[in-house]
Amino acid sequence: MNIIFIILQSFLLVSMAFGGGSKLAGAKNFVEMFESLKLPQWFRVVTGLVQLAGAAGLVIGYWNPAVAVWAGIWIGITMLVASLLHFRVKHPFGEAIPAFVITLIAATLVVVHQVA
Repeated sequence: MNIIFIILQSFLLVSMAFGGGSKLAGAKNFVEMFESLKLPQWFRVVTGLVQLAGAAGLVIGYWNPAVAVWAGIWIGITMLVASLLHFRVKHPFGEAIPAFVITLIAATLVVVHQVA
């Protein structure tokens, strides 16, 4: 189970670091996404910081797995809210899938740690 935990943790780390960094950098696709979600641009920055905090927790989690579990919960909740925001503005289901998949991966990380 330890290998599965590390693989899930690493995938989430890369996803959150890339997504959070892109949001903070003002990547065009994220600026447009937040406009289509009817959210202010300052919320994009906050979301980027939240994602980078989750990524930092996952890095610390390599040495302290309990921190990785809390980061997984943090990321799971964040991505679940992202999925729901897509539904709120009636985006096509496909646009919510990436956030929902990351929610499931974060939940799996938490469950795998509890089983191990």
